[in-house]
Amino acid sequence: MKAQLRRLVRYGSVSAVSTVVSLSVLGLLVAGRVMAPGWANVVATAAGTGPSFELNRRWVWNKTGPRSVATEIVPFCALSFVGLALSTFAVALAGLWADHAAVSTATRTLVVEGANVSAFGLVWLGQFVLLDRVLFRPTV
Repeated sequence: MKAQLRRLVRYGSVSAVSTVVSLSVLGLLVAGRVMAPGWANVVATAAGTGPSFELNRRWVWNKTGPRSVATEIVPFCALSFVGLALSTFAVALAGLWADHAAVSTATRTLVVEGANVSAFGLVWLGQFVLLDRVLFRPTV
């Protein structure tokens, strides 16, 4: 149980790091109106997925050695895609609402980032269970 709690705390720390990376990219792209919020979310999520994979694999679940494309990378990306799909939908709706409401750029950015965090928050615990029990399952 102690190891499980340690993994959960570390997983939370990795999530914080990847969230900072993703929200920084998302905020810059949305505030600068570089691209639509939905597309900005795709780019931001991609920017956070690589560090999330490596930190989770190595630091949270202590996996070393070669990465398996079939049993680690593809499933991890598939899990990330679930969060991406949900968050992109939420971000696009939030951006449309903010544009319709004619809020300031700062408010629009905060609304879009809030939608991103809320959507990823919904899948956070489920993803932990899948990573712990299936993808990075500790070997005995």
